[in-house]
Amino acid sequence: MEEQSYAKHTKLVPAFHIVLSLIILFCIAGSIFNLVHALEDQAGRRVAVLLTALSVAMLLLFYFCRTFPLKAQDRAIRAEENLRYFALTGKLLDSKLSIKQIIGLRFASDGEFVALAQRASAESLSPDAIKRAVKNWKTDSDRL
Repeated sequence: MEEQSYAKHTKLVPAFHIVLSLIILFCIAGSIFNLVHALEDQAGRRVAVLLTALSVAMLLLFYFCRTFPLKAQDRAIRAEENLRYFALTGKLLDSKLSIKQIIGLRFASDGEFVALAQRASAESLSPDAIKRAVKNWKTDSDRL
């Protein structure tokens, strides 16, 4: 696996992010076009409405099949990073840190994790600023 860094830490699955999203957008556009024509012609309205509803349902499914697992991963990351911070300091992470900040901290090596977590809390660093501040990048290839 290629080493991660700030420039290469995002994960893109072309079949999902590009192909499937384009297919769904094409279906929505086509179904709306079909619905407009069916309403004008007074024929096939029921089928056109159902196709539009199914297309919108596909879009919602596409969105939720991505966000629900990420929420579960966010909870796991928060627990893991809290445990890591506790193992290194004997204390829990500052409760002022947002989940997005904690997710950014997961890339920091143990040597810089504690100081960066304290700095993130004190300075209210953005998740992007936290990731940019990481010197020794710790690879996380498990996140979807």
